Amino acid sequence: MRTYSFDVIVIGSGAAGFNAACRVSAEKSVAIVTEGRNKGTSRNTGSDKQTYYKLGLSGDMPDSVMKMAQNLFDCGCVDGDNALCEAALSVRNFINLCELGVEFPSNRYGEYVGYKTDHDLYARATSAGPLTSKFMTEALEKQADKLGIPIFDGYYVFEILKSEDRVCGLMTIEIVSGELVAFRCADIIMCTGGPAVIYRDSVYPIGHTGSTGLALMAGAKAQNLTEWQYGLASIEPRWNVSGNYMQVLPRFLSIDKDGNEREFLLDFFEDKYEALSTVFLKGYQWPFDSEKILNGSSVIDLLVYRERVMRKRKVYLDFTRNPFKIDTIDFSKLSEEAFEYLKKANACFGRPIDRLETMNQPAIELYRSKGKDIGR
Repeated sequence: MRTYSFDVIVIGSGAAGFNAACRVSAEKSVAIVTEGRNKGTSRNTGSDKQTYYKLGLSGDMPDSVMKMAQNLFDCGCVDGDNALCEAALSVRNFINLCELGVEFPSNRYGEYVGYKTDHDLYARATSAGPLTSKFMTEALEKQADKLGIPIFDGYYVFEILKSEDRVCGLMTIEIVSGELVAFRCADIIMCTGGPAVIYRDSVYPIGHTGSTGLALMAGAKAQNLTEWQYGLASIEPRWNVSGNYMQVLPRFLSIDKDGNEREFLLDFFEDKYEALSTVFLKGYQWPFDSEKILNGSSVIDLLVYRERVMRKRKVYLDFTRNPFKIDTIDFSKLSEEAFEYLKKANACFGRPIDRLETMNQPAIELYRSKGKDIGR
């Protein structure tokens, strides 16, 4: 069979894979082996303003490597040394992307401005738009091509090879020909994502499989596998409905098999404006959080689950009308955080689609490019 030899093999051709290969290439011979160069979550998924998370670099909010590491560690799913390493290197990797041409926003003083997201207390998040990770992947891919890194495209890795309990290579099938192809190497960097079955019905396009099992079968010990980013997503197309999709206060409705509609959030909330404020928070706090069930935004996830799974009803977001038959929302009755945010965004008016058009027109265009006009 065909056999290739490199010091290091990187499995996967997303942002992480290309970045790892570029870094390693300065010191060792490296190649990328991928099931599909243009597949993967980095290139094919996103949200309203897909988030890049790094140390805070703007404003007067005091931040530090230790604070960021502590926040990552507090989730209970990241070891302290990993958390510290991730926090410390976040700026270096972020600036590298900026230098490679990813257009993260900065103000007139050169500060890379940030915003809060995903239960974060600090404004560490930034975004280059709904397709941020796609832009990152493309920029890093250009750099990999420039460095002459070999890319074996269309190869499915099915086994990691070992000799005396150390990695010595991997076995692949070339998808088109069905040929077995071996790679000899001393080190493997896996950049394929985690198990994907949890996302079977939403979020990622079909075909994103992950390969954690590959490492487990080779004897790797599992650790820190419980840190998931999972929240509400549209099904056709599969896309995360976080950020502005929630902050513009859309109407949540469900429809039964006979076509009967109902707004179901008031099954739980007694006050309409408390419900709206919680929907707003869901934009910041898109991932499900068990600590925010009874008095936080994650109750929205459970209410959607009850309608879809337990009551067998289809659930929709309606951007064409305000929730709860409110013709004109009194935005001052929202929580202070929601009111101030919408006020600063000049979005205290109209329907959800009008507010989204003001705050984030690309979020509307993104769905339109996929055949859905959410304004209708």
